[in-house]
Amino acid sequence: MTRILGIDPGSQRTGIGIIDVDAQGRTTHVYNGPLLLLGEGGFPQRLKRLLVGLAALMEQWQPDEVAIEQVFMARNPDSALKLGQARGAAMAAVVMRDLPVHEYAASEIKLAVVGRGGAQKEQIQHMVGIMLNLKGKLQADAADALAVAITHAHVRATAARLGVNARQAWSRK
Repeated sequence: MTRILGIDPGSQRTGIGIIDVDAQGRTTHVYNGPLLLLGEGGFPQRLKRLLVGLAALMEQWQPDEVAIEQVFMARNPDSALKLGQARGAAMAAVVMRDLPVHEYAASEIKLAVVGRGGAQKEQIQHMVGIMLNLKGKLQADAADALAVAITHAHVRATAARLGVNARQAWSRK
């Protein structure tokens, strides 16, 4: 059994999703939720909340691998920079625990979960709920994080069948 932590980085709220994957590639929901970063202090305090919050979640849930969404280009340069800094803080929290990190573009995640690289957020939420047999509507950031974890689970399974590493299984190079 492998436990995968999926992270959908954000500068105000970071989505967290944790799944277990068995040897046959079947996924089981473990945990999901948003890590809320807003509060007292400015942006540096948000990054601290992200680092401390992720460290606590990793201590509690003990993931074996981590999958994180790559930064997309936002229309607002300031927002893109803050998102990149939040993503960097999340990656720093993970690598400080010596966990392997796998990165996926939003289009790769949508393709793996919905079957279309241009899927809408609602479609992601719906398919993640079906794939993990969850009842009720998922919070958007948590659903995105679970989708990142599911994507990595699919890529791991394909890589194992092909006898290659995860990135080779996903790329066409």
